[in-house]
Amino acid sequence: MEEERNGVEGRGHHPLLIGERRKRSFSHGFSSSQIQALSSICDTLIPPLRLESISKENPPQALHSFFKASGSQFPVPDEVAELMKKRGLPEGVMLVSIILKMLSTRLGTLLLCGFVCLGWNWPFILKFSEISLEKREQVLLNWSGQRFLYPLRLFFAIMKIFCFFVFFSRQTDDNLENPTWEAIGYQVDNKECVKKPPMERPIRKGIIETMNENDSSLVQSLTHRGLKVIEDRRNICKIKCDVVIIGSGCGGGVAAAVLARAGHKVLVLEKGNYFEPEDYTSLEGPSMSEQYESGGIMSTIDAKVMILAGSTVGGGSAVNWSASIKTPNYILREWSADHKLPLFGSSEYLSAMDVVWKRIGVTEKCTKEGFQNQVLRQGCENLGLNVESIPRNSSEDHYCGSCAYGCRRGDKQGTQSTWLVEAVGCGAVILTGCKAEKLVIEENKDGTKRKKCSGVIATCSSENITKKLQIEAKATISAGGSLLTPPLLLSSGLENPHIGKNLHLHPVLLAWGYFPESQSGIQGKCFEGGILTSLHKVVSEESRVQALVEVCALGPASFAAIHPWISGLDMKERMVKYSRTATLFALVRDKDAGEVKLERRIKYRLHPADNENLRSGLRQALRILIAAGAAEVGTYRSDGQSIKCKGVKDEAVEEFLDGVTAGGGPCSRGEHWTLYSSAHQMGSCRIGANEEEGAVDENGETWEAKGLYVCDGSVLPTAVGVNPMITIQTTAYCISNRIAESLKKQEFLVK
Repeated sequence: MEEERNGVEGRGHHPLLIGERRKRSFSHGFSSSQIQALSSICDTLIPPLRLESISKENPPQALHSFFKASGSQFPVPDEVAELMKKRGLPEGVMLVSIILKMLSTRLGTLLLCGFVCLGWNWPFILKFSEISLEKREQVLLNWSGQRFLYPLRLFFAIMKIFCFFVFFSRQTDDNLENPTWEAIGYQVDNKECVKKPPMERPIRKGIIETMNENDSSLVQSLTHRGLKVIEDRRNICKIKCDVVIIGSGCGGGVAAAVLARAGHKVLVLEKGNYFEPEDYTSLEGPSMSEQYESGGIMSTIDAKVMILAGSTVGGGSAVNWSASIKTPNYILREWSADHKLPLFGSSEYLSAMDVVWKRIGVTEKCTKEGFQNQVLRQGCENLGLNVESIPRNSSEDHYCGSCAYGCRRGDKQGTQSTWLVEAVGCGAVILTGCKAEKLVIEENKDGTKRKKCSGVIATCSSENITKKLQIEAKATISAGGSLLTPPLLLSSGLENPHIGKNLHLHPVLLAWGYFPESQSGIQGKCFEGGILTSLHKVVSEESRVQALVEVCALGPASFAAIHPWISGLDMKERMVKYSRTATLFALVRDKDAGEVKLERRIKYRLHPADNENLRSGLRQALRILIAAGAAEVGTYRSDGQSIKCKGVKDEAVEEFLDGVTAGGGPCSRGEHWTLYSSAHQMGSCRIGANEEEGAVDENGETWEAKGLYVCDGSVLPTAVGVNPMITIQTTAYCISNRIAESLKKQEFLVK
């Protein structure tokens, strides 16, 4: 088993983070005629262009190749279809399938494309693949701007996201590189780790990777690590422990350490896989596929908000951007007074926050900022705006721009490097590739209405493990995050109306600014340096924080997927400028909330006040980019809203900013649309003073089932308004200490 971790081609990287070799067969299920239509769409989005389209004199060969490249080249269309089938929402995939089928026929093309498909020769009506590139481009623009037949707009958005993500993330040679990367100035972080990895990591002795196990070896591995295992004839493997924790992120990792330290035998179930710093490749495609929910391509049902959530050992703390901001005092006052939750106004919480701060090694200084943070800081200083340094759970000289794909230097202190190490040191066991399917809820023997949770039933992703796992525990903790905890509780029979409601996303809108190297004193590239080191607070006239402005880490595939498309030429010119394009975002503390009751079925609507705050934040982000010296700035609105800054008058800038709004998504009826983003999810099983106010009590225990606790971001009463890692870990620390105290009392009563 250990041999499988020794890497590929002598590099020491994990095979899963290198990606699949080129496939010769596909299982997407689309017909050859559908793939032909899909190929034509990919060719329209990423067309082969004449060399005279290149604006540079004596362009390098890589640029020649990039401009000549087409999205239709084999096997890109099949890979797009494969990824779409794997990651897309079922109704979205069905929509794509229907439209591709129509486009593969002459009549269907006429219905969807109009008169541009008519020709002078028999059979007079052309299929989509037979239409000229210029006319196909016109069709796509018409679909993008479609206000009434919004399924066509949605189809366009889906195709754009998947096509660009595949094209710019795929590795096409043995060096694990993409030929476009050189042309756009992108380099994968392949520097050797500064810190020499230890011969053996302490956490390894407690991890069981189910991908390397079978039915018999799994029993041996569990028994060897001190767990009692009974093989049932009903194809069930029963495991007994004191505490079972579902999830290993900011909530689960902390809970595992606290409860294992208290002397309890802890079993952590993690549906993702375990990776060490030397395993990481910084390759955008496979890294996101393995370490994010739905491979990093997940959205609300209406495709308005793109959502990032971690799915690996360490959860979001393994792939987040290191921001370690304490819970603001005004939030604590609100939760304590308005929500009647004394915990958040107590010394217990403040002390816990200090413990968390110290345990994950938070530093408040940064010795060297990367390109994007330099832009943010310089723009704010030039405008006379306040700019703050962001505390990080890494060293002061941590200059890593690829932490979103796992920190190769092992510098960032996620739960897999801190709390889980401590947990394993105290006897905890971590089972990876293991997904909780259903909680075991039973009638309470004391005759009360409240039921009891005795554990969880789980399945392993490995095909070599055929048995289901039934974990029996004194305490069961759901720590799968705000998107997965509610579906698990509801599918297990819990009915509290707050479960799955009150979902906050900290919605984000992006702005970009292009800084030609020859015209800017700011050095570096957008993918270099610590991701988050500076922030600016947008404050209203009433001294109320409306939004935070921070920088955004976007690999080339993600950048291309969400960037507005107005023509093939414009797209390629934008991508050539990628490495010197700074992306800032405006984040708001959302007042309104969404819901998630089934996995990947996320509903969300913005409150008008949130829209206004986002607009203010986005306008401020654009002002900062202009003040920092950008040659051109713009938003991610579908029509490519932008303005060239050189020599432009203040009146023109203000007129441009007046036109900046927080618009609707692809399913809206507006003239233009945009994509929102979210990397923070909170509140979907919030703590309440009583069961009419929340899904769990102040100890994290569910009102309906004794012994069942929630210990993740879903318990937060409202949105925090800042990066929530410290708040989640602090709350988890308090809850898990209370669980430990409760278990201690139970043991005393038994004795």
